Amino acid sequence: MRFSTETIRLDLVHPFRIAREVSAHKNNVLVRISDGEMTGIGEAAPSLYYGEDAGSVLRALEEVSALPGGDPFGLEATMDRLVTRIPGDSAARAAVDIALHDLAAQRLGVPLYRWLGLDPGETPVTSFTIGIDEPKAIRRKVREAAGYPALKVKLGSEPEKDLEIMRAIRSETDARIRIDANAGWTADQAVEMVKRLSEFDVELVEQPLPPGSPEAWRRVREAASMPIIADESVLTSRDVPAMAGLVDGVNVKLMKCGGVREALRLIHTARAHGMIVMIGCMIESSVAITAAAHLSPLADYADLDGNLLISNDPFSGASVRQGHLVLPEKPGIGVAPRS
Repeated sequence: MRFSTETIRLDLVHPFRIAREVSAHKNNVLVRISDGEMTGIGEAAPSLYYGEDAGSVLRALEEVSALPGGDPFGLEATMDRLVTRIPGDSAARAAVDIALHDLAAQRLGVPLYRWLGLDPGETPVTSFTIGIDEPKAIRRKVREAAGYPALKVKLGSEPEKDLEIMRAIRSETDARIRIDANAGWTADQAVEMVKRLSEFDVELVEQPLPPGSPEAWRRVREAASMPIIADESVLTSRDVPAMAGLVDGVNVKLMKCGGVREALRLIHTARAHGMIVMIGCMIESSVAITAAAHLSPLADYADLDGNLLISNDPFSGASVRQGHLVLPEKPGIGVAPRS
């Protein structure tokens, strides 16, 4: 199989601020794998939080290009070799995994969701993300997001500033609100905030604390009237058991876990522990967003709006209709370059 890479710059509509960083653009890496007849495409969206950038992805993918084998259906063996050769570089693994799933489903002549046995009519409502900002800017962003029935609101600064953001949002909309603190609160702040957020009819709170400190997580969950979801605390299926009983659910991201294959394991492990499942994303083009969307019928919640936050998405794929994800019907993941 032939293998190629390409770095792309994705420009954000607004500078994107979360509890730990702010960015105006992202450099992602596309991977193409061809069997000479068809070509599968994948995407790596590296995260500095996990020690990744476009350069580290490209270095990891130099190892991938040397891997033997020419069977796009040999996913387990190929991904096992990748884990051995590039440990810790989950975004690079995700790109290869997505490209192989795309290629294999094309060879079968079916959309990825059909190969996985999923119902495209069961996709959940996806949220639209509002980054941390001043109240005036927040109100403007909420007006721009009119029509999306669910908003994911980034918090994780000082509690009083976070509450100002919430008041600004509720002055503009009665949409569902999902909170993501990106590990920005202390245990005491998180306990206070989950109590105060009940005033705003919040649907769930994601990653209120940094990873670790099981007793702090237990305190927060006991204080909360809404579900608590783990994101940064759960990267792969191996991390789920340690969080069982401390949270109500997990946010599954292809870039964290290493692709579709491991995402399926993570989802099923979470379900075995009685957990809620969210399908989430980084700042990604429609390539990675669409790959994740094919898994969304397995989830209770979706946060697949990374492509909606950028101004220069080079691809089309999954779309949103009345808040719900609409999956492409073409074979593979079903993305196409924009003309």
